[in-house]
Amino acid sequence: MRLLLDTHIWIWSLLDPGRLSARVKRALRQVNNELWLSPISVWETLLLIEKGRIVPAMGAADWLDAALARSPLHEAPITHAIARESRRIMLPHTDPADRFIAATARVLDLTLVTSDTRLLGCKDIVVLANR
Repeated sequence: MRLLLDTHIWIWSLLDPGRLSARVKRALRQVNNELWLSPISVWETLLLIEKGRIVPAMGAADWLDAALARSPLHEAPITHAIARESRRIMLPHTDPADRFIAATARVLDLTLVTSDTRLLGCKDIVVLANR
């Protein structure tokens, strides 16, 4: 499976793995599964650090470098097709980060791993629910 980690799933996998379901933990450990991360998730994480919702033990840039080095993640590109899809995808809200992440899953044919109920209900993408 090719799994796109929603921002909170990536953060939880690093800082609070107890919040991940057994099914998601297994999927993240499966060597045959590809793990993908959008640059939008990196941007969202930096915003959380700036707001003090995540307090790394080191500077934000160093923490981010260490976090990205911890697991073999494929960097999902932000393309023109993804930008266009972000406006077409049917979501019950207008959060631009969610729109880009959902559009990335759709365009790149990735399964989105998420706990976000607003994304779990999106019929335009395949999701692996963290429940």
